Amino acid sequence: MISLNVILAAALGYLLGSIPFGLLLTRAAGLGDIRSIGSGNIGATNVLRTGNKGLAAATLLLDAAKGAVAVLAVRYLWGEGPAMMAGVAAFIGHVFPVWLSFKGGKGVATYIGVLLALNWIVGLIFCATWLLIAFAQRYSSLAALTAAATAPIFAYVMSGTELAAAAVVLSVILTMRHSTNIQRLIKGTEPRIGSEKPKAE
Repeated sequence: MISLNVILAAALGYLLGSIPFGLLLTRAAGLGDIRSIGSGNIGATNVLRTGNKGLAAATLLLDAAKGAVAVLAVRYLWGEGPAMMAGVAAFIGHVFPVWLSFKGGKGVATYIGVLLALNWIVGLIFCATWLLIAFAQRYSSLAALTAAATAPIFAYVMSGTELAAAAVVLSVILTMRHSTNIQRLIKGTEPRIGSEKPKAE
């Protein structure tokens, strides 16, 4: 049976993860609805398309922080198992927030925050993989997909099956959220970092 602590951990994680910082920050800055520009996404990459680098950086940090806070708070309250559940739930909350009709971000920053809190070494490897591919190929989506694909492997090596299983769930969802990017990568039409960005999808 699922314990009450796990249920509470999942609920807390989801609610934290579902806070749409990109949308809230851009509205507060008078930039309107971030969903009406660029890719229509609420994440930091799309916030950057407003031209406000500071706001994009704040979105990135806050989206990562909500995943980390969910894990750390629940770990303090109920231990490691519920903390892992809270991290997964926070990621799901970001990608499928109830407040936005379950249409959220693609989850890269929140994934990073969750990993850093669960196992900081695996989190840093995820970041290093993203940076390596981003600098080498200049595709943000390819960098995220590569980091997500390798994360379960590093999670298994550094921590074991439980973290690896959690990473598999997150990576599968992240990959699904990048389906349009994958299609453009295959067609050779995916914009590189710093180039013109696609219209809303």
